[in-house]
Amino acid sequence: MDVRVLRYFIAVANQQSISAAANYLHLSQPTLSRQLNDLEKELGSTLFIRGNRKISLTDEGVYLLEKAREIVELVDKTEANFNQSSEIISGEVYIGGGETEGMHLIAKALKELLNAHPSIKFHLYSGNADDIISKLDSGLLDFGIVIEPADKQKYDYIKLTATDIWGVLMRKDSPLADQLFIEPEDLMDKPLIVSRQTAVSNELAGWFGQEANHLDIIGTYNLLYNASLMVKEHLGYALCIDKLINTSGDSELCFRPLKPKLEAGLNIIWKKHQVFSSAANEFLQQLRNHLAN
Repeated sequence: MDVRVLRYFIAVANQQSISAAANYLHLSQPTLSRQLNDLEKELGSTLFIRGNRKISLTDEGVYLLEKAREIVELVDKTEANFNQSSEIISGEVYIGGGETEGMHLIAKALKELLNAHPSIKFHLYSGNADDIISKLDSGLLDFGIVIEPADKQKYDYIKLTATDIWGVLMRKDSPLADQLFIEPEDLMDKPLIVSRQTAVSNELAGWFGQEANHLDIIGTYNLLYNASLMVKEHLGYALCIDKLINTSGDSELCFRPLKPKLEAGLNIIWKKHQVFSSAANEFLQQLRNHLAN
């Protein structure tokens, strides 16, 4: 399977048109059609449903599109780290993480790294722990920042000098907004929006204790910003970590920590026996230096 043809396939899937994709790729339409037909023959599957005005993907096509994007991204990542001067440390660093205040530590380490090696570029990917682990395992990320608890058996890691505080995001006109802390019984009759991440859900279930099975969970979220909009619209209360959503000044929202206090440690992880690019190596060394100081 030729990476070049996978790029063609991705372009057609994005454009939903052979002619539009051909223009985008600077190819003739017959040449592109032939390449796609050859790809279908090679895989023994029909990838496209060809309509009058646009084409769509079959189930096999949807599957290939997901894998093709990963393959092309990995090829681009690899090539970028080879196309560098032997005298100047350059290349690209790929870092994934969830929403956490601990990303400030990563930002400081990156700033010091770029001050020392301005030819290095970095790429950030935001997602929950499941997303980060998947991309780390497939080689699309060099490093992942994950919130405890997390299974780290397959990874090397550094514990970051930061913790996240769990609490409840609510409207300032909420009945619970007058309280300094939120206890489990305060939430038993409240509509809740919780993180979709499995490990975090288990951690919160432990905090609620036996009453966890009686919670009124009306929805889940992946990243918090959109969940905060649901809270603004009176849909419910979001269980989340602190300092991710602005609750100061004219904001309609406020945050109240949980009692008993629930904290989550942070780790930066990478695959065991990972062979890093020079840029990734420099980032890791810079982070270690930053944490040591």
